[in-house]
Amino acid sequence: MAEEAVTAVPITNERNAETCMVRQERAVRTRQALVDAAASEFDRSGYDGTSLNRVCRAAGITMGALTFHFAAKDELADAVQSQGQQITRQALDSLPDDEAPALHRAVDLTLELARLLEAEPAVRSAARLSRERPDRDLEWSATWLGTVQGLFEQAYGEGQLHSAVRPASLAELSLYLMIGTECRARADHESAGSGRELSAVEQLRQIWDIVQYGIGGPPGTGA
Repeated sequence: MAEEAVTAVPITNERNAETCMVRQERAVRTRQALVDAAASEFDRSGYDGTSLNRVCRAAGITMGALTFHFAAKDELADAVQSQGQQITRQALDSLPDDEAPALHRAVDLTLELARLLEAEPAVRSAARLSRERPDRDLEWSATWLGTVQGLFEQAYGEGQLHSAVRPASLAELSLYLMIGTECRARADHESAGSGRELSAVEQLRQIWDIVQYGIGGPPGTGA
């Protein structure tokens, strides 16, 4: 009997570990489903217009499960913004580190941001919630604005910009363009594009083509 008791303990412990792992995986899936559903709701309705009941219905999860993971709407919004930031960082980190002129790389970075705004509800939500909750220290632009300005500063130092153009002003212009792209992408998502000929990304590309005529340096500087 003693031997049987001794050999049964590891089996019981193994089963307990497996049960614990299954519960943890289920909890992770539940949490992610809530964040995904909340991202769509915040994107569509904003912070004040989003109902936790709607989030639960969209996720197919009970209110009890939601409050287990997120004690308040603030915490859920924080999670959505953090996910939007993470998606943005990963996308920008994956951009090729090529030898293109800094001005072109800055423009390409904003085009990648536009692609994310078109494709990812969490990124659109992060951008929108950053304006609606400016006190949360989760500013979406903080994930990319410094990099963009650094590229514009490099372009200025290499003579790719007109001498009267200031890198900080171009960074600010990029911020405004991203706000416009966000709103355009949201409208397209809600209305299935409304028959527009150009995507938000292509429209932004054309805007940058026009802008570069005015900000470029003398011919032969690589702009």
